Amino acid sequence: MAKHALTALPWQTSYRHQSRRYGIEIEFSGLELADVQQLVARHLSLSASESGRYRYKLTGDPAGDWLVELDFQLLARMGEQKFNADSLTDNLQESLETIVAAVAKKVVPLELVTPPLPFAELSKVTELITLLHKAGAKGSSESLRYAFGLQLNPEIPSTDARLLLAIIRAFVCLQPWLRQRENIDIVRTLTSYIEPYPAAYQQKIINKDYQPDLAELIDDYLTFNPSRNRALDCLPLFMHLDKARVRAVTTDKLIKSRPAFHYRLPSCEIHQADWSLQRAWDGWAQVEMLANDQTRLQQCMTAYQHYMAKTGRFEKSWISEVEQQWLNR
Repeated sequence: MAKHALTALPWQTSYRHQSRRYGIEIEFSGLELADVQQLVARHLSLSASESGRYRYKLTGDPAGDWLVELDFQLLARMGEQKFNADSLTDNLQESLETIVAAVAKKVVPLELVTPPLPFAELSKVTELITLLHKAGAKGSSESLRYAFGLQLNPEIPSTDARLLLAIIRAFVCLQPWLRQRENIDIVRTLTSYIEPYPAAYQQKIINKDYQPDLAELIDDYLTFNPSRNRALDCLPLFMHLDKARVRAVTTDKLIKSRPAFHYRLPSCEIHQADWSLQRAWDGWAQVEMLANDQTRLQQCMTAYQHYMAKTGRFEKSWISEVEQQWLNR
C-alpha cells in the first residue's frame, strides 16, 4: 500500500469555521461481516453493537460512530426484523432472508463507513485499508460480479454559491481526466451509479455568465440531476442547505442530508497492493486546487467550452490538455 502523505486541500476550515472533516465509504468483498467489525473495533479500540443482522455500529471515537454493514437495503431492512419461532409467516420470512443473504454475499459489497474525520485523523482510514487488504478484502476489478467504489464526502468550506459553483465547475472540467485516472472497470462503467452530468448542464454551468444565487444553483442542479447516480452527487449537500427544494423534486429516501459533496467516482481496488485512499484523494485535491484559482478556472472553462463545441471531439484530446495545462503540479 502507498505510504505517501495525503495532500492538504486549499480550504482548511469548514462552513462552520472549524477544521474541515471528511467522511469515507469503502465497498469491498471477500470477508465476513463479523470479521470486519472485529478488525475495525480492535484496531481503533471501539465498542461494537449489532444494529440488525447485517450492520454493526462501532462507538467510542470522539469523531462519531463507524458503521460496518452489508450494503443492500432490502437485506438490511430484513435484518432489523425480529422473528417469532412459532409463527409460520415469520419462519417463511426467515427462510426467504436466508436465501436472499446467500445470493447477496456473492454480489453485494460490505461497506465500511467512517464518521466525518478531521484531516489529521485520515490515517485511521489508510491503516484500515492496509489491514483489510492483508486480511483478503477484494475490490471492484477482482471479479466481473463486482462494482465497488470508494466514496469521499468532503465537508464544504462555505455555503456561498460562488464557491460551491467553482468546485462543481472544476469537477466538470476535470472529470474526463479523473475517470481515466481511476481506470474504472467495465462493470462499474456499465452501471448507472457514477454517471457524468448531462452535457446540457455542463454547458450551462461552465458559461462564465452563469452566476446563480444559491436557490438558482440548487434549482438548476435539480432540473438536470434529480438522481443520486452522479459521479459528483450534490443532492445530500443541497438537502442540507434547502431540504424543501430537494424534496419538491425527489422523494428518494436514500438521499441523506450532509454538509458535504458526495464524490462517488473512485473505484475500490483494495485487493491491489499499490491501491490506497490516496488515489481518490489526489484526484479530488486537483478539483479543489483548480476551483481555488479563479483565473485558471475561468481559462480552463473557456478551453473546455471550445472542446465541447467541436464536432466529432475526442475525449483523449481533452484529457491530454488537462494533463499538460490544468493540473496543479
